[in-house]
Amino acid sequence: MTERSEAAERGQRGRETLWDPGQYGRFADERARPFHELVARIRTAAPQRVVDIGCGPGDLTLGLARRWPDARVVGVDSSPEMLAEARTRDRDGRVQWVESRAEAWDPVVTGDPAFDVVITNATLQWIPTHLRLIPAWFEALAPGGTFAMQVPANFDAPSHRLMREVAARHPRVDELEERLDRARSVALLETYATLLLDLGAEVDAWQTTYLQVLPAEEGSPHPVLEWVRGTGLRPVLSTLSEAEDRDAFIADYGGELEAAYPRRGFGVLFPFSRLFAVAQKPG
Repeated sequence: MTERSEAAERGQRGRETLWDPGQYGRFADERARPFHELVARIRTAAPQRVVDIGCGPGDLTLGLARRWPDARVVGVDSSPEMLAEARTRDRDGRVQWVESRAEAWDPVVTGDPAFDVVITNATLQWIPTHLRLIPAWFEALAPGGTFAMQVPANFDAPSHRLMREVAARHPRVDELEERLDRARSVALLETYATLLLDLGAEVDAWQTTYLQVLPAEEGSPHPVLEWVRGTGLRPVLSTLSEAEDRDAFIADYGGELEAAYPRRGFGVLFPFSRLFAVAQKPG
């Protein structure tokens, strides 16, 4: 690979990983609820070393530090924007923030050979190879430690199906479809449970559909559009670098969302399914 092509690849990776903490945080309560329900199922007592892979802006990771005040907590994320926000929120320097892609994260780098709890929340769907990563993360646990994961399971919902349909009629369909396909690598719940059971774990796996009520003021952008702007729509926005292209896509997609998720007096109903698995290593 030439120096120029390497620079281009780095630039493309930078565009792919550009996150907006403000946009992501617009629905902070709704995004936090699955995390809290995941953590509530962890039965490892008094963990001393905890890592949150895909920690985002850090507020939930800081919650882990409050839950386990004696633990050394590490937050790992590939986004410098998210980590900058996390460090701002961590006024007491309670968490060690590590910039790394999940695929490249090595527990040895953090200075610990084994963790008591490894958590990854709404992150694995961005990593096509994550089924190969889970066994290594599980092996990084100390005896009696817990691996806990949560991923969205809504890629066939109108919010994502309509995104793909609008992309299919866009002049840059090939680029858009490739990027959207790479961002939907969630397996079946049974697949995660089988993988972890085969590793000898005691597994608690479940699926929950949240019927979320999103506020929808008259004249404001559709709330489901604002939701996916912070997550699932990012591959489209980073591909369509020209404002005119982005605006045309959003106008088309936003019109589809208005029909699929109608505004009512109380707001918009937005069903959202998520998969959970908590696996405890034998002690």
